[in-house]
Amino acid sequence: MSTYSIKDLEQLSGIKAHTLRIWEQRYAIIAPQRSDTNIRAYDDQDLKLVLNIAMLKDNGYKISDISKLSLDDLYSKVITVTDKQLSYPDQIQALTLAMLDFNEDRFEQIITSNIQRFGFENTMIHIIYPFLNRIGVLWVTDTVGPAQEHFITNLIRQKLIVAIEENRRNQRANGDKYLLFLPEGEYHEISLLFANYIISARSNKVIYLGQNLPFNELKLVYERHKPDYIFTVLTSSLSNHNVQPYVNRLAATFPDTQILLTGYQVVGQDIDTPDNTKIINQINDLIRTLS
Repeated sequence: MSTYSIKDLEQLSGIKAHTLRIWEQRYAIIAPQRSDTNIRAYDDQDLKLVLNIAMLKDNGYKISDISKLSLDDLYSKVITVTDKQLSYPDQIQALTLAMLDFNEDRFEQIITSNIQRFGFENTMIHIIYPFLNRIGVLWVTDTVGPAQEHFITNLIRQKLIVAIEENRRNQRANGDKYLLFLPEGEYHEISLLFANYIISARSNKVIYLGQNLPFNELKLVYERHKPDYIFTVLTSSLSNHNVQPYVNRLAATFPDTQILLTGYQVVGQDIDTPDNTKIINQINDLIRTLS
């Protein structure tokens, strides 16, 4: 069982620490453990309770009324709320709860209902991507563990693979050719898969090489297929001082191809871009490039 500080709960739920203390004192709605020095500590059940309360509060429920609910009634109301047409932040909150609970059925229900309402692409852009950003914050602050992160990203990966397969039926023989890969040591595949979906949804040809690709193998595939574009994501595999040389190497090795780059290592960094290189700051930049 994980242990959370009051700042962890604030970051996860969006409820200020001051407000959480008031709820504890005024409504006895949550009862954290305390250390010998009176520092509050919360467990998994406390975290889920606060997330559920936050969702109800954001949808018009008064905290005084919420405090009177049994846990069963509270969870029942949360499910009712998330089944309605909610805002994007509410859906992100619901996905966070599904992740913390390892609840695949709930994940499936949330994603399916949003795809039906908004379409796959908008669900990814407005719900899944902000949710993944939240996971990133929670990961670096040790608020979620590897099992939770792997659980939810693998479910998202499965959705993307199914959607990409649907796009294969609509490829144009004369569409542009895109080669997608991750460099050696890079395993964060969700962004690359979504780029695959975005590109193939517009009837372009995708050559997908996936994770951890040695540079020499990239050159072999390039020589065979001569793609119009090469797309890659630089997130964590290269040290800071190796990013610029890698970008320069890509541009020099494939001078007749447009190189598209994204990821934490290049977005918002002081990267010099050769003439055949472009940094994709956000997914809408890729969509505009395709247009």
